[in-house]
Amino acid sequence: MKIEKGQPGYIKAQKQKLLMFTIAEFAIVVALLLLGYFQTGTKLNLLTAVAVLGCLPASKMLVEFIAIAPYKAIDSEKYKETEEKATLLTTAYDMVITSKEKIMPVDAVVISGNTICGYASNPKTDEAKAAMHIKETLRQNHIEKAAVKIFSDYVAFITRAEGMNSIAAIDRPDNKDLEQRIRSAILSTSM
Repeated sequence: MKIEKGQPGYIKAQKQKLLMFTIAEFAIVVALLLLGYFQTGTKLNLLTAVAVLGCLPASKMLVEFIAIAPYKAIDSEKYKETEEKATLLTTAYDMVITSKEKIMPVDAVVISGNTICGYASNPKTDEAKAAMHIKETLRQNHIEKAAVKIFSDYVAFITRAEGMNSIAAIDRPDNKDLEQRIRSAILSTSM
């Protein structure tokens, strides 16, 4: 089963995929170098040139792996609790939101109407900057008047998510299209 962006475990799956592709691509480069050398007896051959060009995509894959390697997926207990307490809300997990200035890992986001609440366990994530970046991204996607709050405290996040879920249970307008557009916009800024 393929884990897609926004699902729990996405960061872990991406790390594994990028590592495997990086190793495979560099193995192909080494194989081409060796094949060219053993066939011609010199390193000055066409396969060496192809191997050198093959370093470009292999290096790109390595850079992507290095960029995502320091970040971790949401804890399974926190994921389960969020799913239990936010059953009526739209959710997204395991995001590494990137702006021009900063990379901000966000573990979970719950969406109800135009209200977005997020949890960021990484101490390097500036909650205010992450919220401002998400608001700006939504504004660029023609989604106005969104309220965004990112928490570093899990208890505060789950309490807010539970409250949003209670409000949604009482007054539930049909906002699924808007919520999916918001989720897509947020995921578009994530690695």
